[in-house]
Amino acid sequence: MLTTQTRSLKPAEVKKGWVLIDADGLVLGRLAALVANRLRGKHKPQFTPHVDCGDHVVIVNADKVRVTGAKSEQSVFYWHTGYPGGIKGRTIRERLEGRFPERVIEKAVERMITRGPLGRKQMKNLHVYAGAEHPHAGAQPETLDVAALNRKNKLG
Repeated sequence: MLTTQTRSLKPAEVKKGWVLIDADGLVLGRLAALVANRLRGKHKPQFTPHVDCGDHVVIVNADKVRVTGAKSEQSVFYWHTGYPGGIKGRTIRERLEGRFPERVIEKAVERMITRGPLGRKQMKNLHVYAGAEHPHAGAQPETLDVAALNRKNKLG
């Protein structure tokens, strides 16, 4: 008789890898969904929902990410200063052209990760840089060509 057992991964058994993604010309939402799955570890056969079993993801050229349609002008990030009437907002285009363009990708991925202590721990494995340089060369990240996975992943 064949018996199958569900294996539950223990935190000490987790093997974390490093992945490098070049975001130049990639569509924001598709990139964020792929990165969120990598951070959670859902691409691994031994995925365990309550354990941080995902990889470290390094994203370079975050300032060159693209959005489809009119989202660059219509999609607005809102925040509140804490004062009466203190609601403020910036469009995606303004954020990408601003001082911290990497925050657009960070927010998109953060909103796809489950909220709570595990999600915060998984978000610490995301490293986003606006330019082509990154300080994680010592980890020898393997390059992941997101544009080759699906023709819709890249614009232009």
